[in-house]
Amino acid sequence: MATYYPPVGFHFSVEFTGLSTGEKDYHFQSVSGLTVDIETEEVTEGGENRFKHKIPVRTKYPNLVLKRGLLVNSEVVNWCKKAVENFDFEPIDLIVKLLNEKHEPLISWNIVHAYPIKWSIGDFNAEESKVVIETIELVYNYYNTIT
Repeated sequence: MATYYPPVGFHFSVEFTGLSTGEKDYHFQSVSGLTVDIETEEVTEGGENRFKHKIPVRTKYPNLVLKRGLLVNSEVVNWCKKAVENFDFEPIDLIVKLLNEKHEPLISWNIVHAYPIKWSIGDFNAEESKVVIETIELVYNYYNTIT
């Protein structure tokens, strides 16, 4: 009988389709925001005073937040700078892949129509010995799970 072990959350990659990125642009420290909520609308039924009906209306996706050590000459950073500095938005799709021990995808998420809305650089502090972290925050329409 085979034993099942849940996958680890530290072995993943992020691919930007539509950008000619190098291998270094696939590596991030963290990815957050792979969440979906269903908004509901309350409907009151005449004569029923015990509860209100909750009807599903639409899905809502939070922003996707990517963090990594600061990269110099990155195509992803150039894409972000183009949006922030020139107000030139070019939506692209991303694929977040959770990888196994053989570096093969276990499950992937296709992030559709993403563009940057925030790009920040971590604090500089002469009293600490830390890596400079850049944070990229993206808004997107929705995502699909690919298995």
